[in-house]
Amino acid sequence: MRRVRPRSSRVLMVLSIVLAALATVGLRGHLARLEAMARVGGGSGSVLVAIADLERGTAVGPSMVEVRSIPARYRQPGALTAPGQALGRVLTNDVLAGEALTEARLAPPGGPVAALVPEGFRAFPLPAMFPSGSLAPGDRVDVLATYPAGQPYTETVASAAEVLLVLEGATSEAFEPGTTVLLLVGPETAERLAHAAAFAEISLSVAPGRVGP
Repeated sequence: MRRVRPRSSRVLMVLSIVLAALATVGLRGHLARLEAMARVGGGSGSVLVAIADLERGTAVGPSMVEVRSIPARYRQPGALTAPGQALGRVLTNDVLAGEALTEARLAPPGGPVAALVPEGFRAFPLPAMFPSGSLAPGDRVDVLATYPAGQPYTETVASAAEVLLVLEGATSEAFEPGTTVLLLVGPETAERLAHAAAFAEISLSVAPGRVGP
């Protein structure tokens, strides 16, 4: 005698077939969307990255960078693609190992000091009576001027000025051999520093805090 399947079993079988077909269609649609997104992303591209951590003020050398391939959608605006675009140029910001070098992080070709000075600022040199190695770029200092004429007095000419560069053994017509620091200041502060350097004895004191990356 032939066995007849219950009606509920046939319904469940048909329903399973329908669900499987819908899942297949959904999977194909998902894969198609992924392929479309990949086409929009443009595949991969080459970018120039730092091999090790590089500090602001560093002139980029051939051993400091390499070209890597990354998905185009992750490429930063202005990212460089070849070492020749960066070699010899000065970094205006710290760059971590593996980070891409961009035009915004490199100063335009020019002198090593001028390349570090942002628009609207000045680099002003002053002698520093600190032991070698006790000051570094990014430190903050107060500039004190002591005027000896008449009743001697001392005033603060600049507060928390950023140390741009430390030049060991630097000399000039006005300074004895020793350490000279380049301070990053505004034009008005540069005028006050010039006046103080001409008529007063200059001293520097280290202020708390450093400039962030």
